[in-house]
Amino acid sequence: MKKMKALVVAAAALSLSALLLAGCSGGTAADDKKAEDKAPAQEEKTTLIVGLDNAYPPYGFVGDDGNLTGFDIDLATEVAERNGWDLKLEAIDWDAKDALLNQGTINCIWNGFTMEGREGKYAFSKPYMHNEQVVVVKADSGIDSLEALAGKNVMTQVDSAALDVLEDEEGQKALADTFAGGAAQTIGDYNNAFMQLESGAVDAVACDLSIADYQMAAKPGVFVKLEPLSTENYAVGFAKDGDAAMVDAVNKTLKEMYDDGTIAELCEKWGEYGITIDNWVLVD
Repeated sequence: MKKMKALVVAAAALSLSALLLAGCSGGTAADDKKAEDKAPAQEEKTTLIVGLDNAYPPYGFVGDDGNLTGFDIDLATEVAERNGWDLKLEAIDWDAKDALLNQGTINCIWNGFTMEGREGKYAFSKPYMHNEQVVVVKADSGIDSLEALAGKNVMTQVDSAALDVLEDEEGQKALADTFAGGAAQTIGDYNNAFMQLESGAVDAVACDLSIADYQMAAKPGVFVKLEPLSTENYAVGFAKDGDAAMVDAVNKTLKEMYDDGTIAELCEKWGEYGITIDNWVLVD
């Protein structure tokens, strides 16, 4: 009899334990669910997606190690780091830059990008670097002025600021009309344009001042530049209806980098490629 009572008590104790465990288990799941519901959603990190021409030294190009490098890439890297953004560099077909920007594949063009004449198509940062459009010829060519380009083969990059100037009625179209063929020839990138110039396939290359200085520094005594076709400024180009807060952050950060000496350091780093602090304009 005592044995039977002991078994009944033991069974009852086991049943009670099971109920308590079930209750505890259910309570923990409910508590976990409530905790999940109350937990704030993790904010998605902003990504700065930079579209660039990877054959545009010294602003953006493929280095000897096979990686993208350049003055503008250094600027973008520092700006992204200071703002806590991820950075993605996209080498693009320069002709497709507007389509890529407008569809969101990239969110800015940061690559020695001239703002003059393009103000209505983009939301620009403040201008940060002074630039000129110039003509480069071989040092032994005998060409010493823009007027001496009459009847000569002049090349520039497709969809470039130099081409815009040479096709603009209010710019240098009258000059371009005197070139062989009545216009400038175009090519996909400036590296190949300068190869053609050095080989004698063309007589001159119209390009940005920074490109001219880079090519002249790379091959001292081979090239000379003529007087400027125009003067202008570089800025970072965003979609016209893009992220205004990002534009403001870029402006603010570039100014901070100028104030703390970072810009001067980067200009010195790229000095042998023709970059100089004297051409930096974003100081206010």
